[in-house]
Amino acid sequence: MIVATLIMAIAVVGLLAAISGSVRNAARLRDYDRVAQLARLRMNDILADPAAPPSGTFDTDLTGGLVAGWVAQITPFEAPPTPAPGAIALDHVRLEIWWMASGQRRTFKIEGLRRRVLGP
Repeated sequence: MIVATLIMAIAVVGLLAAISGSVRNAARLRDYDRVAQLARLRMNDILADPAAPPSGTFDTDLTGGLVAGWVAQITPFEAPPTPAPGAIALDHVRLEIWWMASGQRRTFKIEGLRRRVLGP
């Protein structure tokens, strides 16, 4: 009976270790998915509104308590050979999203192109 109890104890400890690792992985993936959705929303804002702020932090109500933010880099990508007012040019938008997880700063980047009407 003592041997059976010892075998069961070893099995239970092994299962608890596996469950603990699975819970950590699930939390990490949940945070990543949440931030990825926020990144898509922020990229849509930047692509649609030229006056959108180039950096900032997300509201913790939206992130589920995560401290997270973004930094956008907007650079000219393509313009007509003879720029004239009203012509269309393209800007390259590179958006870096960051968040704090387990005391470490994690990041990922997404990129897109935005149309811009040239002024005088």
